[in-house]
Amino acid sequence: MAKKILIGIGAVLGVAVLAFAGLVGWLTIREYRPDAVEDITVFEAGNKSIAPGDSLTVLSQNTGYAGLGKDSDFFMDGGKDVAPTEDQQADNLAGLSALLTGEGADVYFLQEVDTNSSRTRGVDQSAVYRDILSLGGVDGAGPYSSSHALNYSCDFVPFPWPPLGKVHSGLQTLSRFKVDKAERVALPCPFSWPVSTANLKRCLLVSYVPLEGTDRELVLVNLHLEAYDDGEGKAAQTKVLLDLLTAEYEKGNYVIAGGDFNQTFPGALDAFPMQDPDLWTPGVLEDSILPEGWQFACDLSVPSCRLLNHPYDPDPAGNQFYVIDGFILSPNVELDSVETLDEQFQYTDHNPVSLRVTLRDGQ
Repeated sequence: MAKKILIGIGAVLGVAVLAFAGLVGWLTIREYRPDAVEDITVFEAGNKSIAPGDSLTVLSQNTGYAGLGKDSDFFMDGGKDVAPTEDQQADNLAGLSALLTGEGADVYFLQEVDTNSSRTRGVDQSAVYRDILSLGGVDGAGPYSSSHALNYSCDFVPFPWPPLGKVHSGLQTLSRFKVDKAERVALPCPFSWPVSTANLKRCLLVSYVPLEGTDRELVLVNLHLEAYDDGEGKAAQTKVLLDLLTAEYEKGNYVIAGGDFNQTFPGALDAFPMQDPDLWTPGVLEDSILPEGWQFACDLSVPSCRLLNHPYDPDPAGNQFYVIDGFILSPNVELDSVETLDEQFQYTDHNPVSLRVTLRDGQ
């Protein structure tokens, strides 16, 4: 009897091993392998012109795939949630759409925008944001150009339990200005096989806007850097980002980069210190990494992100806050103002950050 039991256990284990090997093999074959640089389709080209001397506004918002609102936690941050309920997703998407149309920015940098994922029931959120802004509902100034670059594309993510399943998500840039071209620029991936097969492939979404009366361009860089690595991935990705930004500036272009850095800005840890060293800890950006004349633009008076180890606590002391969303500006871009809008994390785990700048004339 004991022998038969052992044989049965061995058979079950053998089937499990074969099933796991088959899954890894299938994920390896289907792994998302983007080129170093890829052209991205630009929809609904904006029709507003811009020239040196003009001002513009940019809003950065990590949308959390409309699944990480005030009632949510997240398994990677110590919570339990894997996906939003259908009602949560609908409410968050509607709330985020209203926020975007209400702000009326010239440019939007959005992160974690799903196009066809199990966790968001196949809803193409990029089309929702594109359509609502291109109706001209923002003080009648539409249409907006729109582009979307994948940074997470996997047919089946096998973790946690129940598994995430299919995920297709990424960065979206919307602009009132005419965009000549948009590119997906790959960032280094810190994860090795087989973890890499079902993990993010981070990127920069770079949009090129012609400047009227010149042969120069306004270069808009939307980003979402590594979150759950040992720190080396964020550092490597930040270097690629800075190399690209400085190369564009050396061409005579104006450069604005913004989004979710997953790194705190200088002084942010003093404003919102870590409550517990065991909690998720972001990397740290230092002023010294920027070339002379460049600057960070962030607001240290309001947190831009909360930890998702539990639902949002109306008592600020009950949350771990961060300032990890903001911008980098080239020397020829003058900072007029930057403000984190205190939305109380109602629809996502990030507050939007609003930037106003002026392109310095003659530079």
